[in-house]
Amino acid sequence: MSVPETQPTVLVLTALPLEYAAVRAYVPEREERVHPKGTRVETGRLPDSAWQLAISELGVGADRAAALTTQLIEWLHPEAVLFVGVAGSLKDDIEIGDVVVGTQVYEIHGGKQAHDGFKVRPRALPGSHALEQAARSAARDLPEVRVHFAPIATGDVVLADSRSDIARHIEKHYNDAGAIEMEGSGAAQAAHLSGQVDALVVRGVSDRADRNKRRADAGGSQQRAAAHAATVAVAMLRKHEPRHGGSGDSEEGPQGGQGGGDHIDFRGGTYYGTVIGKQVGDR
Repeated sequence: MSVPETQPTVLVLTALPLEYAAVRAYVPEREERVHPKGTRVETGRLPDSAWQLAISELGVGADRAAALTTQLIEWLHPEAVLFVGVAGSLKDDIEIGDVVVGTQVYEIHGGKQAHDGFKVRPRALPGSHALEQAARSAARDLPEVRVHFAPIATGDVVLADSRSDIARHIEKHYNDAGAIEMEGSGAAQAAHLSGQVDALVVRGVSDRADRNKRRADAGGSQQRAAAHAATVAVAMLRKHEPRHGGSGDSEEGPQGGQGGGDHIDFRGGTYYGTVIGKQVGDR
């Protein structure tokens, strides 16, 4: 009797149609699935990898991202969650078209308004170490894309003025952030609360979070940034192995339980049922 294999899944989330299209282009054969509450995903095999991708366009905002990410995690049971899309740069050396991989995600609006001013209560979630390492490895072979590894700020605001109060707030309290966007902290929080789901935010820079944002968007910067973010995310997943080997054994380290002869090897999986076999040696 054989134990059926299930293909490991990565949930890839986007906010905008152009972000969704950039990821979708890498999945040639897709099937649309609909959650009982109406949320839609397209699923399909990522070529040259062990992964099935489940892609969803959630819309804008961290609260919305948190709620819908939780819903999709409970439904699809992915091994990892990625939020892939565009962002504004917060650093002079992070240029339009570059990609920022979030080493951690800041929720920038947390704090307390007191009589003597606003007291910041920083909240941050680290990105998955394993996914970040895979992204670092993949980035070395992507000469066409500049990739930065830095914290990403999430806020319910479109930052289009580098001299605004919110820009000064970020510079004062989150000055190591490389980019700002609107959904990453919600998705990261949902993944964190779900248990053992890896999460990472990958953002292509489409503007410099200043008064030239509209001009940059009109020049096609969002499409370029989304395409670069998708390129990095896909390259990363082709490096990253499923926890239990997926369709093949990981090349990144030895797997336990290998051997020849009469043996049972579930490679870290769990089988509920009667097992008939023999025990040999001193085991």
